[in-house]
Amino acid sequence: MKIELLYGHEGIVVDVPDDISVTSIHKNTMTPLDDPSKAVEQALESPVGSASISVIAQGKKTACILICDVTRPVPNGTLLPPLVDKLTGAGIAKEDILILVATGLHRPNEGEELKEIVGSEEVFQSIRIENHFARDREAHVELGKTSRGFPIMIDSRFVDADVKIVTGLVEPHFMAGYSGGRKLVAPGVAYQDTILKFHTAHILEHSKAANCIIDGNPLHNEQIEIVRAIGGVLALNVVLDEERRIGFVNFGDIEMSHLEAVAFMRKYAEVPVSRRFKTIVTTSAGYPLDKTYYQTVKGMVGVIDILEPGGTIIIASECSEGMGSQEFIAAQRLLCEVGSDQFMSILDGRDKALIDEWQTEMLIKALRVGKIQLYATGLSRDDLKDIYIEPVSSVEETIEASIKAHGEREIAVVPEGPYVIPLFDGN
Repeated sequence: MKIELLYGHEGIVVDVPDDISVTSIHKNTMTPLDDPSKAVEQALESPVGSASISVIAQGKKTACILICDVTRPVPNGTLLPPLVDKLTGAGIAKEDILILVATGLHRPNEGEELKEIVGSEEVFQSIRIENHFARDREAHVELGKTSRGFPIMIDSRFVDADVKIVTGLVEPHFMAGYSGGRKLVAPGVAYQDTILKFHTAHILEHSKAANCIIDGNPLHNEQIEIVRAIGGVLALNVVLDEERRIGFVNFGDIEMSHLEAVAFMRKYAEVPVSRRFKTIVTTSAGYPLDKTYYQTVKGMVGVIDILEPGGTIIIASECSEGMGSQEFIAAQRLLCEVGSDQFMSILDGRDKALIDEWQTEMLIKALRVGKIQLYATGLSRDDLKDIYIEPVSSVEETIEASIKAHGEREIAVVPEGPYVIPLFDGN
């Protein structure tokens, strides 16, 4: 039996013996929109919880649009042209519109990569586009503190704009419940101290800081407090099917429109599964999410609800750019040096996280459930010394070895990785 997995740009095909029982887990079937560009235009004039974009922009002088960085496959080429047209049609000059890449603490996107994420040559050539730099204190304005006492420090280019709009993909997220909406603001354009405060173990070890959970999620709650402190933020949200076609788009108040998009996405991304498995094969969703080992952790965490305790996760992720940031590598090396218990003890003692160490913390969440093995052609031998989990050279051989070790010739396969979340339903 041949199984196609998302991997890099091209994907890979895994050949599984016919005597193995395979449960393939996909998003529920979503009907793509017939005319996505028209749907975006309609959404901008038929908002959720706000006036239309034409009314909001009337008489305003400046606008700032946040877009995701290269780690998300957002169809900006469809979203941005009608949005820019509406803003200019309301009287805002093109030179007074800024597209700001919400990098959080990720690296900036430049050159051809920046053109790729903008997705529209016309927009790329006519609108000013800049990156957010979370470590530049002078680029941020302080807006008080959250109820937990965390500083609210946001990129002044966004705060000072007359019209503030975020655009983004609504998908499951292993810390914030769902991505998109408020997440474009924080961590997207937040100062590093804000980001490091709400990425501490005190927040992320909470049982509700997990995939698909919004209510009671402490990270989500912090993000909501931050967008409320800014005020007047709007969102253009999009949902994609398994083939990355637009299935839903809406616009409006950042909180209300995001929750509507989440409610839509739940029907497709959350898949009940009646049993747990001792062997699970998954991915990091292919390009662009599987460019680094850092992002690959999301695929590991995405399947843990249906992993039999002590079972094995086999994940395929190209890691074409290697490990990720130097800070993430340092956290991985610390984990390899001291082990998971001591690593978490160190994190528990911090009131402010170190940059990118939270991804290693999430890796440990998956390792608490079972074993993880990684197939990644983009990592060097030196990289593999720092991954903490077991590297493998063949997905097929690793499946066979896992089946033999667990004595069960039944496996689950999640080809799309963390964009679909299988949830154990024992009823």
